[in-house]
Amino acid sequence: MKVARFHAPGDIRIEDAPEPVAGPGEVKIRVRACSTCGTDAKILKHGHHHIRPPRVMGHEIAGEVVETDVPGWAPGDRVQVIAAIPCGTCGECRRGRMTVCPNQESMGYHYDGGFAEYMVVPAKVLAVDGLNRVPDGVSFAEASVTEPLACVLNGQELARVGAGDDVLVIGSGPIGCLHVRLARARGAARVFLADINADRLALAAGLVRPDAAVHGEDIVDEVLKLTEGRGADVVITAAASGAAQEQALRIAARQGRISFFGGLPKDDPIIRCDSNLVHYRELTIVGANGSSPAHNARALRLIAEGSVPVADLITHRLPLSEVLDGIDIVSRGAAIKVTVEP
Repeated sequence: MKVARFHAPGDIRIEDAPEPVAGPGEVKIRVRACSTCGTDAKILKHGHHHIRPPRVMGHEIAGEVVETDVPGWAPGDRVQVIAAIPCGTCGECRRGRMTVCPNQESMGYHYDGGFAEYMVVPAKVLAVDGLNRVPDGVSFAEASVTEPLACVLNGQELARVGAGDDVLVIGSGPIGCLHVRLARARGAARVFLADINADRLALAAGLVRPDAAVHGEDIVDEVLKLTEGRGADVVITAAASGAAQEQALRIAARQGRISFFGGLPKDDPIIRCDSNLVHYRELTIVGANGSSPAHNARALRLIAEGSVPVADLITHRLPLSEVLDGIDIVSRGAAIKVTVEP
């Protein structure tokens, strides 16, 4: 079979590999769709401290069961696989905080991922209910978007996005688009989308139809005009931008919530925070780190119900042989969602 295997920064190879064999408690699947994301582009450029090469990449996975001894699963079952695998037994997991499990492992990092024709779902995934049945009517490509939507769901739950909120999403990539649609599904009154990349903003706005699209390096004044001077009830920084995080503090309304959804580069993680804005406006700043198995299950239901449509966000579908082209498209911001179909 063919796989896309990471060997070193700048070195991902399409290679031949033997088909894996499912061991006890494992599930072998035929990968039907594995979407790409900005993290794949970062791994290609810089590697990752959790990846010991060579490693088959890909963590937004949907496919079809072909081999297993696990009760309740059978060949032909259509499935979606979680990316982040909590241990399920540590103090955080026992408290229901699986997104911050200190022992977390990940598909495509610790285990071979979905840029392959076949892959094995580890027993650890099954142990935490991390394998989901794809409902009828949901395509494999749509199901592969479950994992990023699950992360978005976690972020919006932490930021308490709800009815009547004015929500600003900074960053118009696939995550930003999912934030716009989920905020609407959660009852937001108005949702604004901002980006410094005019072309990507125009592409995204044409798909998700925000109440306003805001372009520029400094968007504070424009958002204040849109919100009658109040600012946004929720500001979500869906971009790896310290400048966006600093602007979020100035844009948030009184008692507003700010989600630092996009992590910053490890060599430049410090921002300037006007703590008096936090103090006098009673702001809440929250992080958001991945998703839990339960978030994945709920995200897949949102897709199946049509509450958060994702099919039109998949702007590129490529064969496995063109996975490097897909990652390049993602890194240039020239697409919304790129799905690899082995």
